[in-house]
Amino acid sequence: MKVVVTGAAGYIGRHVVKELLNMGHQVVAVDFMHKDVDERAEFSNVAIFSGDKDIYEQLGKPDVCIHMAWKDGFIHNSSEHMKNLSNHYLFLENMINGGCKNIAVMGTMHEVGFWEGKIDADTPCNPLSQYGIAKNALRQSLLLYAKDKDVNIFWLRAYYILGDDSKNSSIFSKILSAAEDGKKEFPFTTGQTKYDFIDVKTLAKMIAVSSTQTKHTGIINVCTGKPVSLADRVEQFISEHGLDIKLQYGVFPERPYDSKIVYGDSRVIEQIIDENR
Repeated sequence: MKVVVTGAAGYIGRHVVKELLNMGHQVVAVDFMHKDVDERAEFSNVAIFSGDKDIYEQLGKPDVCIHMAWKDGFIHNSSEHMKNLSNHYLFLENMINGGCKNIAVMGTMHEVGFWEGKIDADTPCNPLSQYGIAKNALRQSLLLYAKDKDVNIFWLRAYYILGDDSKNSSIFSKILSAAEDGKKEFPFTTGQTKYDFIDVKTLAKMIAVSSTQTKHTGIINVCTGKPVSLADRVEQFISEHGLDIKLQYGVFPERPYDSKIVYGDSRVIEQIIDENR
């Protein structure tokens, strides 16, 4: 298939491009720059937020569009999320109207807001950050618009991502940076909250496989389905990387919008992977 990936040079995007190419697909990588993007891809500088109605033709009439471009994804209360929302919606609307039959968009657990336990496709959403609010609104608008259209929508809801840690803004990258600076202690929360952690390469495989099949559509949790405490996962990370640094537990309070345990329902993604081995 011919697959357009927006945000192709991003933290997750680079891995998705590589995974798609390894699967044998033709990939058009769209981003402002193409540093660290697999050279087997075709590179494009098309301005996806131009509002042009013929954007589908400009991108070479792909079979699939995986929309991952998103500004300030690691800054949850940035004003850019709501400012750019209409641009994302218009781009996707024009892709659908142009004739793209398969649209995959990155979602986030932050659409849901405060929730204790397992998140599935029917979990009610009450986002508590600007990032979550914008993603939630995009999903609602896109699914409503596409309801009567001849198009498959894949809303790929991700959870807590790690791996390739020098290129993200997670707690793991901060610990790595502190250790490199020679610090021996790292101020931390209690670490008791439990999340659905996933390695970025595993996530990329899930995104690539989900976006290039048509049996399962709508909200798809791209996750492990296994909650692990933040303390356990961070201690494992420190051990795996041989870092000479210790956590100072209880220095910071938990964030008010984080529940004690939150994880995704992984049944659909496991089915997709089984069906596409």
